[in-house]
Amino acid sequence: MTQAVATARVEKPRVPTLWTRPNSIALLTITGILLHLFLRYLLSTPRIAWQVPLFVVLIIGGVFLLVPLTQKLFAREFGSDHLAGISIITSVILGEYLVAAIVILMLSGGTALEQYASRRASSVLDALAKRMPQVAHRKYASALSDVELKDIAIGDTLVIFPHEICPVDGVVIEGHGKMNEAYLTGEPFEIAKTPGSEVLSGSINGDAALHIRAGKLALDSRYARIMRVMQDAEQRRPRIRRLGDALGAWYTPVALLLAGIAWAASGESHRFLAVLVVATPCPLLISIPVAVMGAISLSARRGIIIKNPAVLEQIDRCRTLIFDKTGTLTYGKPSLSEILCAPGFAKDEVLRVTASLEHYSKHPLSRAILEAAQSANLPAELVSEISERPGEGLRGKVNRHSVWITNRKKVVERQLALPPVAPGLECLLFVDDVYAASFRFHDMPRAEGRTFIKHLRPRHAVNHILLVSGDRDQEVRHLAKQVGITELYSAKSPEDKVAIVRQEAAQAPTLFLGDGINDAPAMQAATVGVAFGAQSDITSEAADAVILETSLGRVDELMHIARRMRHIALQSAIGGIALSILGMFAAAFGYLPPIGGAIAQEIIDLAAVLNAVRVALPTHSLTDF
Repeated sequence: MTQAVATARVEKPRVPTLWTRPNSIALLTITGILLHLFLRYLLSTPRIAWQVPLFVVLIIGGVFLLVPLTQKLFAREFGSDHLAGISIITSVILGEYLVAAIVILMLSGGTALEQYASRRASSVLDALAKRMPQVAHRKYASALSDVELKDIAIGDTLVIFPHEICPVDGVVIEGHGKMNEAYLTGEPFEIAKTPGSEVLSGSINGDAALHIRAGKLALDSRYARIMRVMQDAEQRRPRIRRLGDALGAWYTPVALLLAGIAWAASGESHRFLAVLVVATPCPLLISIPVAVMGAISLSARRGIIIKNPAVLEQIDRCRTLIFDKTGTLTYGKPSLSEILCAPGFAKDEVLRVTASLEHYSKHPLSRAILEAAQSANLPAELVSEISERPGEGLRGKVNRHSVWITNRKKVVERQLALPPVAPGLECLLFVDDVYAASFRFHDMPRAEGRTFIKHLRPRHAVNHILLVSGDRDQEVRHLAKQVGITELYSAKSPEDKVAIVRQEAAQAPTLFLGDGINDAPAMQAATVGVAFGAQSDITSEAADAVILETSLGRVDELMHIARRMRHIALQSAIGGIALSILGMFAAAFGYLPPIGGAIAQEIIDLAAVLNAVRVALPTHSLTDF
């Protein structure tokens, strides 16, 4: 798995070696400039001697910088970075070799800063890759051998030693223990694992060795998919980068026009060069992708994986927010909220009987019953003759009494006097074929849900909030009332969700937040799709961003990171260009010579890029609710 990621990251178009390492060109240029100044001013050598270092810089660095600019020109891609190329050529024609060398330093230095910022963002992916084991322990017959992850096949038996990281997704076939899945699911607790339990790649094993059967190849496992999401984020060109293209589209002709007017009005060709040199904005426009990569890095450290960098431009501009219900606005873990007993049955009695039988069930509601019995300190009874056929409920004998746990649909034909239907989930208990009790459950809304929704309009200008769910109308309305949502849609299929999202996205930028496989189509239809918890591979693939910790606070952090990134990117781009324009006028009126313009622009560009780098720096708070 790690080899595949590494291979994908080094497969890039072949260009001149020095251009792939602009820091080498920058280092060469700095060395040449310092040697030139040393020979010229400290040793007072002949003119030809102190010009040699500059010639070397121009021949080696200049050529490798001008080649890609020329290729872009033939491809009819004319941008602001061509001002740097024109400045280099003009400087050489006018004999201003030191000015040309400084412009080369601008170009190469700015690109080196961009690559440094990109490496900072990709360090998160590197950490993910290094975290995985390089080999797995495969068991064949009675022998145990170490194999590379790429050699693991579906169905192989693997042994996970204590405190090791699980290499692939699979199922436990032998052993009992616990695994920490917090890195993948956000759950702060260790999850018990017994034969039949699913395990996720990237989870950390506890104190006991586990035998698992590989259910997926290493490249298809959960952890590998998360790494590919990060890799895609690095390779995709952010939409906000077009801001630099748009600025360059008008900035370049304005700079050339002003330089031409200054030359024509003064008759001094050096003013033309001075204006172009101070106008060179290539490193300045690099500050925009630097800001984007910094935001990706900061998001990753907060447990937010940016799959599509365009989300950083779009999410803070979304004016409609659509929520899924289960696992998004709720915890996705039903809890027992009410027990309604039939005459002749006591609450503790029916709870103890039910919990005793539910010990042997895999039904999602069994956990809620067991937790309620544990809280009430009710001991389990002796159970036998357990049966749980699909769709029929759970049967067994508890202390020689026949016990049946089922749903309302299975007993409707009996015409029993049952409690009225209420919002939430429900199961019925029968003891010796006599109705004993109804258990009602609610998937509790997230504690921060109402506050989060309430703050969306004043803090993020979200003016339209919807709840769209496939659950029953009563359940959806019950939750909507609790969290403060007035517009809701219930019992909707995935196709219905897509239609609703497309309708809303046609009116305004729309954010869809969900966590299930059935949410994937809606996420793709929305302007921005955010997946909660990475519980589904399909959902994660469809989403623009994946929040590993199922917390609405992380959604708010993503919105604030995006807003902060956009503000800083605009500061760097527009502020730097404004300072450049002032310098251009100073050069046009003769107050700034070419060498002074080069130094001034270097300072402006460096300040803009360094300002953009601060996007990746941690802040005290990224939430406001």
